Amino acid sequence: MKSIQSVYKIGHGPSSSHTVGPYNAALRFRQRHPDADGFRVTLYGSLACTGTGHGTGKAIRAGLPGAEIVVNTEEKNLPHPNTMLFTALKDGREIESVRVLSVGGGSVRFEDDPAGGEPEIYTEKNLTEILDTCRRENLTLPEFIKARETDGFRDYLWTVWQAMRAAVQRGIRTDGILPGGLNLNRKAKLLYEKRCYNESADVTMNRVIAAYAYAVSEENAGENIVVTAPTCGSCGVLPAVFYYMQEDRGFPEEEILDALAVAGLFGNVIRTNASISGAECGCQAEIGSACSMAAAGLAALYRLNLAQIEYAAEIAMEHHLGLTCDPVDGLVQIPCIERNAVAAMRAVSAVNLSRFLYETRKISFDVVIDTMLQTGKDLNDKYRETSHGGLAQMYRVP
Repeated sequence: MKSIQSVYKIGHGPSSSHTVGPYNAALRFRQRHPDADGFRVTLYGSLACTGTGHGTGKAIRAGLPGAEIVVNTEEKNLPHPNTMLFTALKDGREIESVRVLSVGGGSVRFEDDPAGGEPEIYTEKNLTEILDTCRRENLTLPEFIKARETDGFRDYLWTVWQAMRAAVQRGIRTDGILPGGLNLNRKAKLLYEKRCYNESADVTMNRVIAAYAYAVSEENAGENIVVTAPTCGSCGVLPAVFYYMQEDRGFPEEEILDALAVAGLFGNVIRTNASISGAECGCQAEIGSACSMAAAGLAALYRLNLAQIEYAAEIAMEHHLGLTCDPVDGLVQIPCIERNAVAAMRAVSAVNLSRFLYETRKISFDVVIDTMLQTGKDLNDKYRETSHGGLAQMYRVP
């Protein structure tokens, strides 16, 4: 497996696969052809169907100014649902064409360079092997990660955490209408400030965590800076839980960074053995993965044992299996923002269950991830970020 740094990427919303990934691909392709006098990028699959709402053309042109964007919704024989064809031009002639796959979480893979230059950091292939190593060497998960990652990893985690915190803080202070045409009001500020009469501690916790999740997700929908965790569409889950634990429960930052590392490790296992792409496996791969990561990180923050951490992550994913990706008008707003809040609260519930029931579990984390991948493959493509089914078709914009 590659470094956990590949899970957390800082960039503009609203979509890691549709904006962050294509932007990064555009920069790389431009570096390959500094003498080109024109570029053409053809979008296929999910990128063709929802690229307008997700701002794909805008992102590509930020990396390749003046690029011609061509949309092809007819081609079906694709290596990945998020496929692009980058073409460089010189004096009207094609210099090179290469297919680029936006594989989720802002990561891209050029077909002529599938490794992408990212080194392998972990020899373990799945969570079972990771936990076996930890038990054999008597390591906690944060200790295991520290032994594998490079020297600058801790500083990178700190930078990621500051970007997450900033997104929460901006979001809970901002109101107004989100861009895109749905006329959707921001709700984070309202949720954060509107305390109910005689509100219980549990209601307060859920309301505040939900407000934090809305805050980051609304920042993402507004095309502001967020962190893929593991994607932009699911970027509100993990910051909501961890920000609450730091600001409202008083956990020190060093422990939050350890939790962030553990969450990233679980996200890394998912992206290696299944997918974090909504276009490939539906929203279970995005929100389900984010919920699983948050649950694992929170369980580690509470210093639960290895089996409890695994069970928390497994519960969180299992109950998102089959979740479809059906963004209305191709925007990361309905149902995406609300799902972030629900998943953040569900992550806390998964940890609470794992405390007491971990010795009774039957399903391993690796089995549920394999199941998620198979379920994603079985989903009709209209439920995989094409806006051709589900809420995207049933809801009519007034």
